[in-house]
Amino acid sequence: MGKHNNKMGVVQLTILTAVNMMGSGIIMLPTKLAEVGTISIVSWLVTALGSMALAYAFARCGMFSRKSGGMGGYAEYAFGKSGNFMANYTYGVSLLIANIAIAISAVGYGTELFGAALPPLGICIATIAVLWLATVANFGGARITGQISGVTVWGVIIPVLGISLIGWFWFDGTAYAAAWNPHKVPTFEAVGASISMTLWAFLGLESACANTDVVENPERNVPIAVLGGTLGAAVIYIVSTNVIAGIVPNSALANSTAPFGLAFAQMFTPAVGKIIMALMIMSCIGSLLGWQFTIAQVFKSSADSGFFPKIFSRLNKADAPVKGMLTIVTLQSVLSLMTISPSLNKQFNVLVNLAVVTNIIPYILSMAALVIIQKVANVPEKQAHIANLIAGTGALYSFYALYSAGEEAMMWGAIATFLGWSLYGVVSPRFEITGRPQ
Repeated sequence: MGKHNNKMGVVQLTILTAVNMMGSGIIMLPTKLAEVGTISIVSWLVTALGSMALAYAFARCGMFSRKSGGMGGYAEYAFGKSGNFMANYTYGVSLLIANIAIAISAVGYGTELFGAALPPLGICIATIAVLWLATVANFGGARITGQISGVTVWGVIIPVLGISLIGWFWFDGTAYAAAWNPHKVPTFEAVGASISMTLWAFLGLESACANTDVVENPERNVPIAVLGGTLGAAVIYIVSTNVIAGIVPNSALANSTAPFGLAFAQMFTPAVGKIIMALMIMSCIGSLLGWQFTIAQVFKSSADSGFFPKIFSRLNKADAPVKGMLTIVTLQSVLSLMTISPSLNKQFNVLVNLAVVTNIIPYILSMAALVIIQKVANVPEKQAHIANLIAGTGALYSFYALYSAGEEAMMWGAIATFLGWSLYGVVSPRFEITGRPQ
């Protein structure tokens, strides 16, 4: 019985999917997009379509795949055990990096809230402290994490919905138009410049798939949660970031470390701006909590399959893989120190681009595997054909996002990915000698 009570229902999973996307993705976005200009609405539309294609294909993978383990299980259909390993490994690396970027967003809002000017090392230490806090809070297991996320998400829902609904009273069309393309960058380039950022906001559309093992009735609930969460997040993102662009002058927005706080301070009073910042910090830490839980699950399922060291599978009484969580947060602390940068914005950018590149690898593997997953499940040909076309669109979008992430992120992402094959070589005897276990 105890085990069964720890399962999530469809509403909880939809919320978790939307929260995983929104909680962290949006709070620095207005600043990032202001650096490009309001022309970034085009990137939004491209990413929203790309993300819906990915989400639909993931939902199909979830419905017809008979292997557990989320994206790794999907990849195994087409690429065997090494594909399963590579999907889990790159996804794990991506989450390790992404969670540091989320912690940095929380620190950025915090420094603004308390008016503290931290040196780069101070920012780094604060970031590490936030990561440890979010990790320790997960020791109570899945249900508690779900409950905490359910409360903290209001910290992002209130400001973001608030600005989407009432922000229009302060919206200035001329300011919005003036911010269209402030640096006069060619259109294709300008759209590409913000693709990484908009995709960063949607990372998490696969998190419902990553948590399949703790969901009731996954065949029905995972697709609903993935599509519902993605569509809901898309609408809210596009409206809120574009409203802000018409409220706050572009140059002020591009240099802010707490854009939503700035917008509310401008609409009402600085005190209201501070309350919004506090809410955003709360939601950011809640989102980080959900993500640290998800990453522990990804590492655990990989360890259960024999890909990762056994330390990641050990559970405590509350079914939480505590030793794995502590190992993960230690790695993140080292990575935070390695990416110290003179400006918070810069460190955030580097981490986001790298997280996006490594996250796209399992996306591409999963999209490619949908063809065989549907064949094995005997899906009617016409239905399968449509789903494969949509998955192809998702894959094309993924390649465009890789291209847009820039050379540096591509290089580091490629090195991290290639390292995965060396690591698979170490564990391969478990899978390749005894014949492939079914």
